[in-house]
Amino acid sequence: MKMINWFKNLNLPNKLTVIRVLLIPLFLLFLYISKGIFRFLPLLIFAGAAVTDAIDGYIARRDNLISDFGKFMDPLADKLLTASAFIAFVEIGYISAWVVVLIISREFLVSGFRTLAASKGVTIAANAWGKIKTVFQMVLIIVILLNYTGYFGFTVPLITPLIAITVLLTITSGAVYINENIGVITR
Repeated sequence: MKMINWFKNLNLPNKLTVIRVLLIPLFLLFLYISKGIFRFLPLLIFAGAAVTDAIDGYIARRDNLISDFGKFMDPLADKLLTASAFIAFVEIGYISAWVVVLIISREFLVSGFRTLAASKGVTIAANAWGKIKTVFQMVLIIVILLNYTGYFGFTVPLITPLIAITVLLTITSGAVYINENIGVITR
């Protein structure tokens, strides 16, 4: 009952963020058990979760509903959603493990910087490179899921270039992030 009351008291952007996290196990379940026409379910669940990412940020800024919970949980929800998908794709043979290790390593590095900064009373906002990286990661996941359904053969030639672009953006966004915030280490 406390959890339900807690959820009811959240503002709309934070509710959307929590829903995004709650969709992750559902996405993974359907990714592993879906057969035939039901192979669309993981795609629909992931796409719905990805859309909440754009909507919650927009609503929070528009209605001045930015909160500490949202600042913490929104990027974490994105990382959990994308990392879950990428790890599952390694298991089912749709992407190489080194790509996923690189992506997740960048996320740990950035999270470490944010944690260190927070311990020193500094808030580090997401930059444009990180947002572009996230968009490409989600597009890559959606293209892989389109391929996974078995109904969209056109996606196969898109996967390798999208992986390359995503890896490049992951490395670039991580390097820019470290460069812009290197002072956090020396404080």
